[in-house]
Amino acid sequence: MKIQTKEPLVSIVIPTCNRARLLKKTIQSIYEQSYENWEALFIDDISADDTEKMLCDLSNRDSRIRYFRIPLDNNKGISKYLNYGLKNAKGKYISRIDDDDYWYDKDTLKIQVEFLESNPDYVLVGGGVIIVNDKYKMIFRYFKREKDEEIRNSALIANPFAHNTVMFRKEEILSIGGYSNIEFAEDWDLWLRVGKLGKMYNFRKYFTCYLTSGQNTSYKKLQKQSKFIIKLIKKYKNEYPNYYKGLFLSYIQYLYSFLPSPLTSRLHTFLIYFKRQNF
Repeated sequence: MKIQTKEPLVSIVIPTCNRARLLKKTIQSIYEQSYENWEALFIDDISADDTEKMLCDLSNRDSRIRYFRIPLDNNKGISKYLNYGLKNAKGKYISRIDDDDYWYDKDTLKIQVEFLESNPDYVLVGGGVIIVNDKYKMIFRYFKREKDEEIRNSALIANPFAHNTVMFRKEEILSIGGYSNIEFAEDWDLWLRVGKLGKMYNFRKYFTCYLTSGQNTSYKKLQKQSKFIIKLIKKYKNEYPNYYKGLFLSYIQYLYSFLPSPLTSRLHTFLIYFKRQNF
């Protein structure tokens, strides 16, 4: 396979665990990208399914597939896996996609690389997301705030980037210590830190399909997550505007987490839709 050696290398970092069936669609979407100068780093938390065999077989056929099987002790979330990927990445740019999601736009990497190459004052870019169910049927779609000023104005109100759509320069992220070793919102925390280094931008293009189902851990542990987000907003209150609005909405989410689970499960999709469309 011919590789675009004149273009900067993009390292795609993908933590995974027991997602062999879903990973197939993720991998397919990587191979369908029009930008070919990439490597994909799969950081595996000792999966018990066919993940190891599938990725080892694939890496033997394609050197761009790099497989790491590493149990990480005392891990609070995926931060250690992401940082492991960052430190082992060979690329100038880091791209993120989760092991149960896939790229919708075949030009995602190409669009982001060209933008970052042409705009060195930008440190982080992302795009839109299509939410799909376990049959890969669209539930809804959304964009985050587009321009740098808009992103900063909403950065304490809601996570300003969809993690599975972003691209950033590896060295800039390593210069601020990579992802913090925290259990929740490790991506949001990173955006708030990297935003001090330069500008940010969200393309008005749908880059990624995000699978929402019972297996997505981001929908669980809502009370602990809500409490952490309140602390996060307080931490950066002097760095970004709309602190009180962000704090108020986070307390609303915290109170919501105490509602009976049968009620929250029925309201969950609607509230995700409402939050994504408005914040």
